[in-house]
Amino acid sequence: MDLIVIRGLRVETIVGHYPYEREAPQPLDFDLELAIPDPAAYQSDRLHDTINYAAVADYIRRECDEHHFRLLERMADHLARGILADFKTSYVKLSVAKLGILKGVRSVGVTVERTA
Repeated sequence: MDLIVIRGLRVETIVGHYPYEREAPQPLDFDLELAIPDPAAYQSDRLHDTINYAAVADYIRRECDEHHFRLLERMADHLARGILADFKTSYVKLSVAKLGILKGVRSVGVTVERTA
């Protein structure tokens, strides 16, 4: 499977179970892998035949602005399912991590994989 990869997409949003996590936006890092939808892109060299990764990044930013989740698990599932529905991919692997939330730990997060 050939993949489009987005690494280190930084988004600030409100997410968390604890009240102190819901007081202000916190930074999250996203990594994504999306199946290239059509091998025609290799021949055509046209954006129309593949996935616009800028549009995927904008989708994630917009969803994080509009929805505030308590759990990263719920957020990751919501975003992955939305990407499958809104973009031409048949597979998405999405990782999301909170940064510096635990003392002595760089990041904590979850990874989900979904198929159409």
